[in-house]
Amino acid sequence: MNDTLRNQLMGLGFKPAPEPERRPAKKRDGSPERKGGSVGAGRGAERRGNPAAQGRVAKPSDKRQRPGAPGQARPPRNPARSREDIDLAKAYAIRAQREKDERIAAEKAKQDAARERREARAKLTQLVQGKALNSADADIARHFEYGGKIKRIHVTAEQLKALNAGELGVLQTDGRYLLVDAALLAEAEQVFAPAVALKVDPDAPAADDPYADPQYQVPDDLVW
Repeated sequence: MNDTLRNQLMGLGFKPAPEPERRPAKKRDGSPERKGGSVGAGRGAERRGNPAAQGRVAKPSDKRQRPGAPGQARPPRNPARSREDIDLAKAYAIRAQREKDERIAAEKAKQDAARERREARAKLTQLVQGKALNSADADIARHFEYGGKIKRIHVTAEQLKALNAGELGVLQTDGRYLLVDAALLAEAEQVFAPAVALKVDPDAPAADDPYADPQYQVPDDLVW
């Protein structure tokens, strides 16, 4: 068809037929052929041309290595300071152990003293059993100081004279005050000295025991 006829037809309202769509040429294996080569080939060429691309891509965080990591020097240590810290820790440990040993020793000494005290009291109770001279007819109150307080024991007139002369004495055991002779008093003092409540020295001045004089007898109805 020449151009004149085509122009006439177009003038009458006819449109030219659309051109057929061109399809890409296929390779021998049936896959479409791409212009410029495959993507993988391009990337391979890029990697072959760039040595840095052959390895993994470095990240910014990889540049900051942790302290002590391979390839990074550790911060220098102060040997004098480390030695000082070690010596100080040892000193604290030694002092703590010494204080602990002292507490254990003090507690053990306290327990031993309490045990010895119990044993001595038990031995004293057996020693004076059935040997007390307390009389049911005693009507004289003999006062004396014991344990920082004023105590008393009732005696007869004869017992009072013997007590003031040092021939008798007073022991405290099991919450009671017992009147005993001088020999038993001395023996009891060897067993448990704190139990001796009254021991009169006949050669001592009278001022050392003001309650020995009968004129200082206190009435029984007096409240101390």
